[in-house]
Amino acid sequence: MTVITRFAPSPTGHLHVGNIRAALHNWLWARKSGGRFLLRLDDTDLERSRPEYAESIKADLKWLGLDWDGEEKQSERFALYEARFAALKASGHVYPAYETSQELELRRKVLLGRGLPPVYDRAALALTPDQIAAYEAEGRTPHWRFKLDHEQPIVWTDLIRGEQRFDPKLLSDPVIRRADGSWLYMLPSVIDDVDMGVTHVLRGEDHVSNTATQIQMFSALGAPLPQFAHEALLTGSEGKLSKRLGSLGVAHFREIGLEPAAIASLLARLGSSQPIEPFADRAPLIETFDFAHFGRAPARFDEAELASLNQKIVHQLPYEAVADRLPAGMDAVAWAAIRPNLETVAGAADWWQIVTGPIAASEAAEEDRDFLAAAHRILSDAAFDADIWRTLTGALKEETGRKGKTLFHPLRRALTGLDHGPDMGQLLPLIGREEALKRLAVAG
Repeated sequence: MTVITRFAPSPTGHLHVGNIRAALHNWLWARKSGGRFLLRLDDTDLERSRPEYAESIKADLKWLGLDWDGEEKQSERFALYEARFAALKASGHVYPAYETSQELELRRKVLLGRGLPPVYDRAALALTPDQIAAYEAEGRTPHWRFKLDHEQPIVWTDLIRGEQRFDPKLLSDPVIRRADGSWLYMLPSVIDDVDMGVTHVLRGEDHVSNTATQIQMFSALGAPLPQFAHEALLTGSEGKLSKRLGSLGVAHFREIGLEPAAIASLLARLGSSQPIEPFADRAPLIETFDFAHFGRAPARFDEAELASLNQKIVHQLPYEAVADRLPAGMDAVAWAAIRPNLETVAGAADWWQIVTGPIAASEAAEEDRDFLAAAHRILSDAAFDADIWRTLTGALKEETGRKGKTLFHPLRRALTGLDHGPDMGQLLPLIGREEALKRLAVAG
């Protein structure tokens, strides 16, 4: 069996971190299994779906490195839905219902007021031909419901949650088509999963009850069941579901300079028993991905943890991976020198400015002026090579008796304008003799 997974977003908005996690997990499982990862745009809601959102979703997936092996749009598959719908009508698996949304809401409130579950009572099945004719004379058109088999318990073994059981008598027959003929999510999703040969449906635990009803739809269509995995939802760092998670997407991550590898490293294992580690290469994440590692406890998404992972991944990146994002003139040697001090690749520009200048001049303390003058003299005469920092500080130590902070700090301050930064042994050769002498003279 070829494993086929799918990511099926609705192009009614941008992807958020929860969507990204679902897409990543489906991609990882397909890649681990040597299977196929499909992108399906669930755009049956023609009023809210937008081409710009569809393009945004695809651009986000590309930036994240989640390549797909096939693409479908539900809006181009209506003929297939009509054919399957007609077959379900003929077999008695769907039925028309004439209640208005206001009437259904009133019934729901009455049931809740009595302490009963708000399950649809199937009143539509008891309508007489005269009643139906009267509704149609009023101008009502029916919506359509899928008729659940009350005699067939719904049972499946979830790849994350284990055995799941639902009593269909406690579920409402789901509405699958509106009175205006438009489709709701439930049936087209099943029809597409069957037609596309999807073998694994991985999504959030908020879809568990949808899966219960959809399982009977697979059966009504005479199709084999895919395997299901429902993962715990993400929570914010404050320990509860956060509205902020719905606003965090690729645009935000790119704006703050995060690497796709950092996002993958966190989301691939978030909610699992595996350690979250900084992987610049996806291969270990693919190799170790397993539904068995995931639990049912909510998964806590922490932006600070993501930032820390990003920093560690930036420190792994070779020059070739970032060259096109570095400021002009910054070569592999400069990247190696500056990289250990970066939180994001974009931060390299700030450090390169320290190298190339100008820097904010800072006047040295009175007790350091003779010391910096000596540094200027020694630097003027010394051979300016890769060991120039060691040569300079060695000579200054011998001449002045300074060591430790009193030796190194005034030099760093004069040469960079900062109290911290990359290894001066690597930075000074990048600054160059002429610029270094100029800065020592200004500071002293």
